[in-house]
Amino acid sequence: MPLALDILTLFPGWFGWLEEERHVRNALDTGALTLDVHDMRPFSDLPHHAVDDTPYGGGAGMVVRVDTTVAAVEGVYGQPLDDVRAQRRIIAMDARGRRFDDAYARELAEADAITILCGRYEGFDQRVLDHVATETLSLGPYVLAGGEVAAMVVADAVTRFLPGALGHDESAEEESFAPALDGLPEYPHYTRPLEFRGWEVPEILRSGDHGRIAAWRRAQSEQIGRAHV
Repeated sequence: MPLALDILTLFPGWFGWLEEERHVRNALDTGALTLDVHDMRPFSDLPHHAVDDTPYGGGAGMVVRVDTTVAAVEGVYGQPLDDVRAQRRIIAMDARGRRFDDAYARELAEADAITILCGRYEGFDQRVLDHVATETLSLGPYVLAGGEVAAMVVADAVTRFLPGALGHDESAEEESFAPALDGLPEYPHYTRPLEFRGWEVPEILRSGDHGRIAAWRRAQSEQIGRAHV
């Protein structure tokens, strides 16, 4: 079964380049992925297809409304919200959500269908997070102008684990934070030239001793991991 990935956004034009990325295009061409981006605004029946409003309680900024979000979800799928939630993981991008990491990306790559909701302005009405989304996801403890960039990060990371996306599926196995490295960052890589401006490739990588090389790489990953704690 391919991964059916849908993105609901106020700015669908942002995603025009995504399906041209090599690994995303590979996954689309092999049938491992379907990717559809939907504009939320046409589903709003408010004047000028508005989707947001001022927050109750006062404060700066605008909040994406729950009714317009539900209208978009139900309009895209032609089904009641509860039916959509039963069939798909609906992920709202939110700075307070579950932290995105390699394990989360691998988990999503095993899903059948995912919908990503991209917030804007001050984010979603809390009722979207409580009753529309099945989960919330955060890239980290910082704020972006909207969920579009974050959604691209998620799509990029998840697609890499789909069959055929990287050309060689093993390419995703021994890299930063993968189980093969016990969740550690990846070790340093070197290529030609052997020497440049006095900067040389470590001798051990030229030794041909694969056992020593593997041990060196493991030690490097552990050292980098300690530095990042």
